[in-house]
Amino acid sequence: MDFSFTDEQETVAKVARQLFEHLATPEHLTELETGGLRYDTALWAELAAADLLGIALPESVGGTGGGFLELGVLLSEVGYSVAPVPVYATLALGADTIARHGDSDLQRRFLPGVVDGSIQLTAALAEPGSSDPTAPRTIARADGDGWRITGTKELVPAAQLAAAIVVSATTDDEPGLFVVETGGGGVDVRPVATTNGEPFADVALTDAVGWRLTEHTGADIVGALYTRALVGLCAMQIGVVERALKLAASYTSEREQFGRPIGSFQAVQQRLADAFIDTEAIRWTAWYAAWLIAEGRPAEREAAIAKFWAAEAGARVTASAQQVHGGMGIDITYPLSRYFLWAKQIELALGSASQQLARLGNTYAEGLNR
Repeated sequence: MDFSFTDEQETVAKVARQLFEHLATPEHLTELETGGLRYDTALWAELAAADLLGIALPESVGGTGGGFLELGVLLSEVGYSVAPVPVYATLALGADTIARHGDSDLQRRFLPGVVDGSIQLTAALAEPGSSDPTAPRTIARADGDGWRITGTKELVPAAQLAAAIVVSATTDDEPGLFVVETGGGGVDVRPVATTNGEPFADVALTDAVGWRLTEHTGADIVGALYTRALVGLCAMQIGVVERALKLAASYTSEREQFGRPIGSFQAVQQRLADAFIDTEAIRWTAWYAAWLIAEGRPAEREAAIAKFWAAEAGARVTASAQQVHGGMGIDITYPLSRYFLWAKQIELALGSASQQLARLGNTYAEGLNR
């Protein structure tokens, strides 16, 4: 097990950071956020031009043939710059799922457009009143050669931008995944306000036409998507907390009180040392889970552990960063505010820290019963 990145993965990080630092500056983000939809079409086009949107897709659809670790590296850079592009929704939730489970027709229909930037995708897992994304209440029934999907999904990332949504639903025999085009009948997409201002929407499906994705390994297809979705969130949280900690370190080394930088005070040093340890915990648990996924090994338990740290420790890191800034920490015109809000959004998405602990507790109980 080696967590050092390859030259290709380091290049992905370097190119992405250069693009984001150039095109997703705090000033530009402020301007973009006043316009309503937090999505930068020019930046998305630049990601496509740099071949970053196909890094985890097969060469047969125009991708570069990379895997989940390459995708995780890109997601971490998205978090580092709180970039206004639906990389998580399109690549981690939508395109990755279709590439793994879709037939050749579905792959040709959607994935080349993802690579060239003309298509956005997403996946819908969360449902109202349910704390278990792996047990969908949405219903799928066979209709000739296709399927009809009925149900309600909430907080679907970038649904208002997506050409199609991967939807989890239950058939007569088992849960499955289905691809539903948002422009078809029976699909009602309603944008909702979120903590970090990113585009999310609730989606109501009424006899919407869908194509079923198949599982070739006999594993739980919905559970596999949930696991990968959790680790994708953790990868973004790595970037979020790294940048928040960097902002805090920079501020405390420059801000003076009583004739010396406040970063020289023991209380501030202790607070940031704890934040550094939390950041490392998020980093290593997330990359371990991502490595397991990339190796094709089970990662359900490790994903829950990583999400616990991303949620619990992520909240502590950004809170500490705010507090050592004093009043500046809660100024919404100061860049740090975005990182606090992103950390909070990731903390609660697809299961909070306490929900992950409950999942972990259940797995240990099952093991003891055996």
